[in-house]
Amino acid sequence: MVSGDWTVEAIVRATLPVLLVLTLIEIGSGMVLHGFEDTLVQYPTLLVLVPVVIGTAGNLGSMLASRLSTALHLGTLTFGTNALLVGHVLGTILLAGTLFPAVGAGAWLLTSVIGSPTLGLGRVLIIATLSGVVLALVVVIVTVSATYAAYRRRADPDDVVIPTVTNVCDVLGVLVLFAVAQLVV
Repeated sequence: MVSGDWTVEAIVRATLPVLLVLTLIEIGSGMVLHGFEDTLVQYPTLLVLVPVVIGTAGNLGSMLASRLSTALHLGTLTFGTNALLVGHVLGTILLAGTLFPAVGAGAWLLTSVIGSPTLGLGRVLIIATLSGVVLALVVVIVTVSATYAAYRRRADPDDVVIPTVTNVCDVLGVLVLFAVAQLVV
């Protein structure tokens, strides 16, 4: 099971190296976003989608990480074929399938209220939904892998998994959103 050393020093020792690496990853996210500046100006709805998509993906990952961490602490989670793990994974993917169309509709509506959207509602829904489902799959892989890695290293997943998942979602969220947008637009 995980280490019982819950002192400030132990938490900082566990999280500081992870946070330093993740800071570099976040810089990469900003550079990727800067590379798509022309596309964002051309399609303002995508500009609205960026923070919502990456935030929602990060939230899904955080919820899954929290569930897995709790199950790990309770001793009810085993890695491999586990009904609890499968249920949480399916729940995350199904939640993404229902949330991201609403996110797309909201982004399109906001862009319509502020100005004239350059993308139709159908395209925005496809971009948001497809991006969300792909990100949900990525979130599941990253979250389960990070939780397993923390478990194997006897680290507390509460300290390292959520920062890892949210930062990776920031970078991959931007990449996935723009890859899908390039396919659909």
